[in-house]
Amino acid sequence: MQTHVVPVGFDYDRLIAPLVRDQLRVDRVILLEGAIGSEANVQYSRNLAGKLETDFRNLLGATTERVTVADVYDYDAAFEQAYDLINAELDADAEVWVNVSAMPRPVSFAFATAAHSITLERQADRERIHTYYTAPEKYLETEMAEELRDSRDLLATVRDRLDDGDADLGGDMDGQIGGDNLRERIDDHLSGAAELLSEFDERGTTIGAKEIDGSHIVELPVASFSNVKPFEEVILFELGEHGEFESVSELAQALANELGEEYTDSFRSKVIYNVDRLGPGGKGYVEQESHGKSYRTRLSRIGELWVRAHRNGDQSGE
Repeated sequence: MQTHVVPVGFDYDRLIAPLVRDQLRVDRVILLEGAIGSEANVQYSRNLAGKLETDFRNLLGATTERVTVADVYDYDAAFEQAYDLINAELDADAEVWVNVSAMPRPVSFAFATAAHSITLERQADRERIHTYYTAPEKYLETEMAEELRDSRDLLATVRDRLDDGDADLGGDMDGQIGGDNLRERIDDHLSGAAELLSEFDERGTTIGAKEIDGSHIVELPVASFSNVKPFEEVILFELGEHGEFESVSELAQALANELGEEYTDSFRSKVIYNVDRLGPGGKGYVEQESHGKSYRTRLSRIGELWVRAHRNGDQSGE
């Protein structure tokens, strides 16, 4: 079974055209819809998702499912959602194709990175996981800007003719089309077009930088999960549950209590050894900060992602 995961943004052709043109097999499609943003943007995306749902079914004979992405700017949540979704499809014996052409970048990067991480964890399934991108044949923004320029020039000509008393344009018509009413509407449209074109010429297709959770930067960590041994899992989940420990000894004591084991020098050494393997010189899931003779120990950003992605799985202390 071929499953395509398709984040829906403001594109249509790039999400379905390559599959139709290249005659690729598509058995199942999961359409991801954003649920945050302006009402107009969300509704536009939903309308596209509805059209894609119909066309994937009619043109490619695929079954479809629409899945909501609660916050398209929350990279960590999108990564967790991607990790669970891709693994579920693999567990159902599907070959998974992730289209990263559309939707806000945090979602596309999260799904691409999750797919890459899963290939490292599931070596036997790496040939069944694909990410792909489709380039557009042309961009509409510049064409729309040129049309707007032409409309601006046309309106300016009409206004000038009105000012010159052109009878064909300035007739009475109950004040609805000609005369002062038309002059006022033209002025409004000219003003709006001039402002929009000025912003487009100066800034391009977007304006400003949006603040998200107190910052204007959404960090996109490069997650590359490695195979984690059972006791390393226990350490990671303990750090994920309790956060920072003032020392490795404190972490070891908490683990001994959690596992019902005696806290001995041997057990402490085992924890130190495994924390080292999880640290910056190893898998990079744990970071430590020296203070005095001890090391504050906590999850790195990648470690936090690993815990989020695996927290519903089984834990073992063996």
